[in-house]
Amino acid sequence: MKGSRLAFGLLSVMFCLLWAPSTGFKTLHLGSCVITTNLEEIQSGFSKIRDTVQAKDENIDIRILRRTESLQDTKPSARCCLLRHLLRLYLDRVFKNYQTFDHNTLRNISSLANSFLTIKKGLRLCHARMTCRCGEEATEKYSQILSHFEKLDLQEAVVKALGELDILLRWMEETE
Repeated sequence: MKGSRLAFGLLSVMFCLLWAPSTGFKTLHLGSCVITTNLEEIQSGFSKIRDTVQAKDENIDIRILRRTESLQDTKPSARCCLLRHLLRLYLDRVFKNYQTFDHNTLRNISSLANSFLTIKKGLRLCHARMTCRCGEEATEKYSQILSHFEKLDLQEAVVKALGELDILLRWMEETE
């Protein structure tokens, strides 16, 4: 009886390992730090709130996450640190301060925040192993992003950053 349980357990583990890559899990290569996350789940969560959030964005002339200057040109060695900073921004200032009476939107934002916490945990492990160092490039790029964020009223900045989440997710997808 114990032998069949062990065989079933091993078979279950193998199934999970083989099935996981097809369920949206992506490996992010952030310099020396490598983590796995379910980007499809995060993108799905964002797509559920995208239209609601972007409809609130009245300031179309300003961008917080400028693709060319802040994310796209980031060297692999600086990606881990920059992502740590960006996750902290989204967790501490964006998700917490988004205001709406729509419970479905709040539920989806909570789900996004939980996904970001999971990624942050992986980055924290890399940081503890000294594979996620913060150099001048990451600090400078984050300062630029934070400067764009702080130019706006808090609610405008929160709506703008949440509406631009697709830029961050696309960048994360491209790090694989």
